[in-house]
Amino acid sequence: MEIGLRERKKLKTRAAIQREAMRLFLERGFEETTVEDIAEAVEISPSTFFNYFPSKEEVVFEDELDPLILTAFDALPAAMHPIRRLRTAMQEVFGQMTPEQSKVMRERMQLLATTPELRGAMLSQFASIVDQIAHLLGPRVGRKRDDFAVHNIAGAVLGVLLAAMLELVDNPKADMLKVTDDALAHLEAGLPLDWPPGKRR
Repeated sequence: MEIGLRERKKLKTRAAIQREAMRLFLERGFEETTVEDIAEAVEISPSTFFNYFPSKEEVVFEDELDPLILTAFDALPAAMHPIRRLRTAMQEVFGQMTPEQSKVMRERMQLLATTPELRGAMLSQFASIVDQIAHLLGPRVGRKRDDFAVHNIAGAVLGVLLAAMLELVDNPKADMLKVTDDALAHLEAGLPLDWPPGKRR
């Protein structure tokens, strides 16, 4: 289905807000950058900013790749284990990222890991993010949204992805797709301590 002109304009404005916000956060610092600063850079009003994002934090939290990963997940066989489906979907989407998208994602991770205000907000939202993942995952694997096992998987997925993010922040030259996939592969294998297989202590 073709996207209409109005929707294209909205997507363009949303992308411009995120782009300029990230630029200002990196140049000035997250706390020092105001919503008014971002709005001025995009040439919109502060009230228009809030039409797109409820807070400054959400500009960093929102990932444009999430809908693409869900679409790729949905296209895979329902009988596939949900962790393997997620790994495969992320491999497909990450493998098609442009250098600019990869750069922005690394910058987002750096901000999330090193900015106390953002890190605190992310951790305080942990339960709500687990719920969101579970609500998206449940119907896709034929289970109820409040299924205990689905919530466990959602929490475990979020946990290993956060660990992967911290690893990438500590090692900026590491391959983002490999680190992320290795984290999920470890989860899929049951989180054994002798990981990766064959690694000497």
